[in-house]
Amino acid sequence: MRKLVVLALVGLAAQLVDGALGMAYGVTSSTLLLVAGIAPAAASASVHLAEIGTTLAAGVSHWRFGNVDWRVVARIGLPGAVGAFAGATLLSSVSTEAAAPWMSGILLALGAYLLVRFARPVTARVAGPLRRRFLAPLGLVAGFVDATGGGGWGPVATPSLLVSGRLEPRKVVGSVDAAEFAVAGAASIGFLVGLGSGGFVWSTVVALLAGGVVAAPVAAWLVRIVPAQLLGAGVGGLIVLTNARTLMRAFDTPDGVRASVYIGLSVGWAVAVACAVRVLRRSRREQAAARRRVRVPALDSG
Repeated sequence: MRKLVVLALVGLAAQLVDGALGMAYGVTSSTLLLVAGIAPAAASASVHLAEIGTTLAAGVSHWRFGNVDWRVVARIGLPGAVGAFAGATLLSSVSTEAAAPWMSGILLALGAYLLVRFARPVTARVAGPLRRRFLAPLGLVAGFVDATGGGGWGPVATPSLLVSGRLEPRKVVGSVDAAEFAVAGAASIGFLVGLGSGGFVWSTVVALLAGGVVAAPVAAWLVRIVPAQLLGAGVGGLIVLTNARTLMRAFDTPDGVRASVYIGLSVGWAVAVACAVRVLRRSRREQAAARRRVRVPALDSG
């Protein structure tokens, strides 16, 4: 019972992060399931099955808050589902021994990406409307990475849409979360074909689903106020450290080397968080200055 409560809290925390950043539910949940000793394919399968419910709740919540562009959802969701199905069937055919380092490597890379992404400012590019020829390949790649790595839909799709400059950040997050419903469903079907119903850890699915559904409406509201820089850097560092541990165990790394790696990663994490704080403060100063510039002409005209 205690384990189920912990898993429900994991689902709740992961959905809060995902709903606020548009990424990291699968990455966070899969990382913790691997640490708990669940086989890579079973971990990814269970997370994606739970995501059918959490992404539905998240999509509805974001829609109610006006955070969804349905044209983008349609154009990225279908290719994402195709990629997810292909990735799920591939992972199902790989042995646990071979899949564990592969999956941890993908998760570590995604965690490092989160650290870099939120430790520096991102300048949006104005490059015209979002077109199908951009959204379809993006969805295909993001869906494949998501299924094979146990997560990755958000870390691949969300930043690509953010830097396009064609959608408000809150609509990027809401649209990516809404499209993930199709991705999670297709991945679950792929795992069902490859593993059978026994490939899912049903108690884990129910616990993650319960926590995620509770958190979804709160996350859709938090996306408007949460400091994404700090949250992204914090979660990214945790994912990097956890999956580095899994990889070093898989390759039987000497204790002395492990200690050095942990120290180096911890220092890097601290630097990334400090950079995220600096970026956040600078962004707030620029926004305050812009508001003052708007108010001054308005007073002069009066």
